[in-house]
Amino acid sequence: MRKFVSVWAKALAFVLILVSAAAEATTLRVYYDVGYGNRITLRGNKAPFSWTAGVNATWTAGNAWTYTWANSVGDVEIKPLINDATWSVGANYMVKAGTTTDVYPFFQGRNGTLVKISNFSSPQLGNTRTLRIYLPPSYSLNPLKRYPVLYMHDGQNLFEAATAFGGVEWRVDETANSLVNNGQMDEVIVVGVDNGGASRIYEYTPCCDPQYGGGGADVYERFLKETVKPYIDQNYRTLPSNKNTAIMGSSLGGLVSTYIARRNPGVFSKSGGLSSSFWWNGQALTKQVEVATGKVLVNFYIDAGTSSDGLTETTRMRDALTVDGYVQGKDLYYYVAQGAGHNEAAWAARLNLPLTYLFPWQSTVY
Repeated sequence: MRKFVSVWAKALAFVLILVSAAAEATTLRVYYDVGYGNRITLRGNKAPFSWTAGVNATWTAGNAWTYTWANSVGDVEIKPLINDATWSVGANYMVKAGTTTDVYPFFQGRNGTLVKISNFSSPQLGNTRTLRIYLPPSYSLNPLKRYPVLYMHDGQNLFEAATAFGGVEWRVDETANSLVNNGQMDEVIVVGVDNGGASRIYEYTPCCDPQYGGGGADVYERFLKETVKPYIDQNYRTLPSNKNTAIMGSSLGGLVSTYIARRNPGVFSKSGGLSSSFWWNGQALTKQVEVATGKVLVNFYIDAGTSSDGLTETTRMRDALTVDGYVQGKDLYYYVAQGAGHNEAAWAARLNLPLTYLFPWQSTVY
């Protein structure tokens, strides 16, 4: 009997050692299909890694290249390479001690692509429009990867001067490419939803301004939630959860972004408003925030220029959000653009700010 107990105790001790070792291990999984005969190596800033020669990761099913090391090493900066020769694009990956971290790198092709869907129907609004979809640089290179999505209004103005208001585009694709390549921003799919032309004011506004009318924001919201987002999630490799979904626009597009995100934090956890028209209907939306009893779980970016751009109204919205518990630099980013006016060129010039705030490098929730 004593011998049996002794054997059982030793077996239990061995299992506990294994469990303890697993609990004290840090693991990186690199998802990338390098092709037959190639390998993924890792370089980093602490032993067992170095920046001069890579260590071999181990291939596992699903094209996950895995490497595990002791927690005692601490947090490590790591860069994957193919065959210890071709470095991944973007910044180093930070791997925190005691975690299992998944990364989806790419190693070539530094520009995204633009896809247009013409005559996209809105049964809610009874009209059609074009969707302009920016697919990030790795989309065709790493089919294992899925992406956050940013839904933007006034799609005509985002990517091409030929369709932009006044011939001035936001340069969304060029800016996103640059931020991704420089390791300042995670890759995202951007869905530019063209406005409805003559119906723009109606679509982008809650009810109802005494001078301009409007009041179709609830219907436009349904169009985005019930038609656009399901189409994008079904046809592209998205990460559809609210943690990876944002909404953004300027002027009335900023107003409707804030409005929709506050009503739908389970769909959009991030909202960007550049020069938002918070003046609408006597600042009714700001007044709603001022009487709110708590904050919704949405990160807000809001800004305004100093040249006839609604800075007073934007600052009042900032103050209302702060009273509700939002903290600058955490779940709120308020920015004053010195000398900037209310136009496409001004928004293009500071587009990097909301993009890097809403989608900073290595922030995607897989």
